[in-house]
Amino acid sequence: MVADNLRELYTTAGVLLVDAQGHGIISAKIASTVHDTFHAFILSELDQHGKTTPELFEDINLRLAQSVTARNALGRDAHDRAREIATMLYGEIRPEGHFRFVNFGSPPPLVFSAEFGRFMPMNTDQLVQFPALGLEIPEDHPDRNKYFSMAVRQRQINASNIAEITLMSPGDIIFLYSDGVYDGSDEQDRLQIEHIVRDHKESAAKEICNAILDYAIKQDQYLQQTGEVDRIDDKTAVIIKHN
Repeated sequence: MVADNLRELYTTAGVLLVDAQGHGIISAKIASTVHDTFHAFILSELDQHGKTTPELFEDINLRLAQSVTARNALGRDAHDRAREIATMLYGEIRPEGHFRFVNFGSPPPLVFSAEFGRFMPMNTDQLVQFPALGLEIPEDHPDRNKYFSMAVRQRQINASNIAEITLMSPGDIIFLYSDGVYDGSDEQDRLQIEHIVRDHKESAAKEICNAILDYAIKQDQYLQQTGEVDRIDDKTAVIIKHN
């Protein structure tokens, strides 16, 4: 079974998107912790199962739940709102356009239809999204009392919590992003990015991505001019295009 699963990896691409809140040393340490933990755990996953499993993401969530060095001495005071957090989205894309992913606090993906030339409406209520890493510990975890949990989850992550999107036609695009590019809520920004993708939809994924980042940088210049520097944030964008 492991050997069969490993063969499927030859045609599978994984995408990891991590965004740590803030810009200081602690934020860099958080991002590094998530990155290093993911790479260490996934090697074990592939050895044991030949693929990623829901347990991998629960382990990463626990790793971030109580780490003094990575989370700036996170305490157990329920009234303490000064928290260093990280969001994470990990997904795997198959050649037929099937994208399976797990989301911890990241803005939901946007799907661009090449046929209709726009982002397609999605029922985000059906896309499972957990809080940012480390903020929610499942009640059925045997070591739950060792961790501080801001929210309540009844059970550990399982296969039903893996969200799925399918790109139906050649040229369709999945757009993943951090809130420094788009926060997932502003309709005008969404229309601007949609316009950029539509104008570059025949281009390679890298060119589409660069065009979006150029737009985001220009928005920063505007924020600087208007004195809204606090709204400027790190920028990450990923374009997955179905050929």
